[in-house]
Amino acid sequence: MSFVDLEDIRVSYDGKNNILKDLNLSIEEGQLVSLLGPSGCGKTTTLRVIAGLIEPNDGAFKVEGANLTKVPVHKRNFGMVFQSYALFPHLTIKENVGFGLKLRKEPKDIIHKKVMEMLEVTGLADFADRYPKQLSGGQRQRVALARALVIEPKLLLLDEPLSNLDAKLRINMRLEIKKIQQRLGITSVFVTHDQEECFSISDKVAVMNQGVIEQFDSPEVIYNYPKTEFVARFIGFENFFDLTLVDDQTYAAPDGSLFKTKRAWESTKKVGTIRPEDITLLEEQSEQTVNTLPGEVKVRTFLGKSYQYEVETPLGKILVQDGHSTAYAAGDKVSLYIPEEKLILV
Repeated sequence: MSFVDLEDIRVSYDGKNNILKDLNLSIEEGQLVSLLGPSGCGKTTTLRVIAGLIEPNDGAFKVEGANLTKVPVHKRNFGMVFQSYALFPHLTIKENVGFGLKLRKEPKDIIHKKVMEMLEVTGLADFADRYPKQLSGGQRQRVALARALVIEPKLLLLDEPLSNLDAKLRINMRLEIKKIQQRLGITSVFVTHDQEECFSISDKVAVMNQGVIEQFDSPEVIYNYPKTEFVARFIGFENFFDLTLVDDQTYAAPDGSLFKTKRAWESTKKVGTIRPEDITLLEEQSEQTVNTLPGEVKVRTFLGKSYQYEVETPLGKILVQDGHSTAYAAGDKVSLYIPEEKLILV
């Protein structure tokens, strides 16, 4: 049995349009699971169902087998970290962190002990007597994290907690969150629309689209083997073309070009996709016939470490990112080699 289970969750605000559509998700104890997707996909609604801020129209939410669907938010013992830090400006850092314990009427000596221990864990012990306005954005975010963790929650919920930080600080903070989460072994749900942030911090990722989970797997599997065209597009695949099975693991494109793939697929009709950086750019004269397309360079863009080319082919425009020092110019005739181990069918 999983530690956390969402079973056939449906949420509709008007009774007609479903925000979540029979959503199912299972999370093992100690995992950090991210909900990834564009705005409006349902990831924050899913988090609010878990938190108890929204009661679903149908379905059940369970923790350790206990049905918490109708349990109010203040009785769930979950820690939450929001996009805005939501710190009390008139309270010191240690008072902010200990606020939840104070509400529970725990003894002062116990509160002090737990707060100082958590400030040590989050690297804030030297700032205990300061006020939020005296801290940086990253430090304030760690205060919010410490406040959520000090109550020893069963589940830690993080709703885009790094979106208000600058790029460099976001990288540092996602590492800090992962280290603290692993140290404490707390089961966590992290909401983000940032693919890199999500993949760097997660044990498992649920990619969401229009209220359903299109793929739930490890970051490595999702990055290398997206299951659907939506997932592929969302995580950086940019070249798509129709393919039809003709023999074993060989597929034909509409123009008759043949492509082999390393993996066996169930359907006879698929959409082939490949990342721009996985395509090899060759001179026009190529003896290779399978997994090769003739093309003409239309646009060249310098990216620093590589060039990006927009190449016109019989299958339409294909983007290629090439790291070689030789730069092709617009109008040059080339061949594109699509490695069978890099060709993904969705």
